[in-house]
Amino acid sequence: MRIIYYDATNIIITFVRFLNTKKTWIMIKDLFERIQKNKGPLGKWASQAEGYYVFPKLEGPLSNRMMFHGKEVINWSINDYLGLANHPEVRKVDAEAAAEYGSAYPMGARMMSGHTDWHEKLEQELAAFVKKESAYLLNFGYQGMVSTIDALVSKNDVIVYDVDSHACIIDGVRLHMGKRFTYKHNDIESLEKNLERATNMAETTGGGILVITEGVFGMRGQQGKLKEIVALKEKYNFRLLVDDAHGFGTLGATGAGAGEEQQCQDGIDVYFSTFAKSMASIGAFIAADKDIIDFLKYNLRSQMFAKALPMILVKGALKRLDMLRTMPELKNKLWENVNALQNGLREKGFNIGDTNTCVTPVYLEGSIPEAMALVNDLRENYSIFLSIVVYPVIPKGIILLRMIPTAVHTLQDIEETLTAYEIIREKLENGTYKQIAQQTTVDVSDEK
Repeated sequence: MRIIYYDATNIIITFVRFLNTKKTWIMIKDLFERIQKNKGPLGKWASQAEGYYVFPKLEGPLSNRMMFHGKEVINWSINDYLGLANHPEVRKVDAEAAAEYGSAYPMGARMMSGHTDWHEKLEQELAAFVKKESAYLLNFGYQGMVSTIDALVSKNDVIVYDVDSHACIIDGVRLHMGKRFTYKHNDIESLEKNLERATNMAETTGGGILVITEGVFGMRGQQGKLKEIVALKEKYNFRLLVDDAHGFGTLGATGAGAGEEQQCQDGIDVYFSTFAKSMASIGAFIAADKDIIDFLKYNLRSQMFAKALPMILVKGALKRLDMLRTMPELKNKLWENVNALQNGLREKGFNIGDTNTCVTPVYLEGSIPEAMALVNDLRENYSIFLSIVVYPVIPKGIILLRMIPTAVHTLQDIEETLTAYEIIREKLENGTYKQIAQQTTVDVSDEK
């Protein structure tokens, strides 16, 4: 620790503090002291969870079945909705692009030395696919959304956003130096109340209003109420930014997303999606009217000061987008599996909430240690790998088993999973998992 010394006329950092002639001691904590004592609500479980429940290692080709700890498991935990990650046509194009360009080209930010015709071609095709005038590539979805929000608003503007928004939206809003309001999840009445507040505030500051929501909420699987939000434009003056990471490629007649599904794509002012889900790659894009994209090209700090998206990813994305457009059987097979899984869960009495997308949550009641015992049982004894979500992401006492069906899953995968779910539910309800948790190093009474 460091102790500060103040002279009557000078402030000097030293080991003792004297004010005039009187001694006073001030202790300054080491910055890392708090971090070392408090690992956070998830980090405190690291010694028991890391390498298995968190940071697990799935091995082998990306598919419906992969290897985990040396055994084959049914994999419900990757967002490869259309099964493109290991598709032979995709891998061929990726390999050819790698052989032709390597992993470095183009070097530099696009504004300086990293711009190519292929980047422009991908942007043009993406814009046409989601029915917008123009589009701009982003290196990563998370940082792209953060930077987009930062660029779109000034300190005089007001942001109104769904309380259940993804972390990238929340972090983007945190950068905003002006006012912001949250509205209750998917609650149009709450949104309207906050739009009234935002309107009064914007009239004072001389700014505008940005509403932010998601096309699909990735944890609960609900579509954002885009059509109802767009309808509010008749009454309130605002612009709408939609994060459609889970909707792009899975929803809508052509796969253009939640806006197309709800027939309100024109009312979305700035459309965002990632390549990390249906496109099974890395990168993202934003699409809007040309004047808005032109502005963002020159003001989006995450792209202005970052290396351009590598050509391997650009050429690969062009191939993936072409498959989205020309192979509707991929989305059809995806939804065949989604319906079989979700209908099977409902028929067996499981609570999957009000999902109306591919995202399939199963809600159970139990503690974090019980959840860990349950997931261990699923993986070790039933060869099922899925994501476990617990507090603080969801309320205490709730276990969320989140499954992502894909086009490459089979009906056998679904049948085996449904059978296992009935067994683990019974074990949870009869206290088997609580008893197992008590016999381990986990303290089931402390979930603070």
